[in-house]
Amino acid sequence: MNTGEVKELLYRDIQGFYNQEALREINALLKCHYNDEEFPISLKLIELIDHVQDHFEADKVSVISGYRSPEYNARLRKHSRRVASKSFHMKGRAMDIKLAEVPSLTLRNYVISLQSGGVGYYGRNRFVHVDTGPVRRW
Repeated sequence: MNTGEVKELLYRDIQGFYNQEALREINALLKCHYNDEEFPISLKLIELIDHVQDHFEADKVSVISGYRSPEYNARLRKHSRRVASKSFHMKGRAMDIKLAEVPSLTLRNYVISLQSGGVGYYGRNRFVHVDTGPVRRW
């Protein structure tokens, strides 16, 4: 959402083979918008977000934050105590997302039910943090 970029990508074909070019495009799309640094996004995270999108039959996933460089994460920490010092965003294992068709509380509850990692609810900003770390919530 910070860059205004929109892409429709087929990252895995019907036989389950990954499209390496599409995965590179995902890395570029989810780059740190602060300094344009790219980092490999976890396939587990991509699959999790795809599953959530499919479950809700959502047209698109709006990403507020994908990869964050350590430099940008440190900058965010100076302004908010809600930013983790060892954020999974810096490991390509977290996204903050919205689905236009789905209330953020409904999205949060569904992702929690999957028990696939961390889930943070930011109701005032209407987005949900999803990561592939230990199962936890806030």
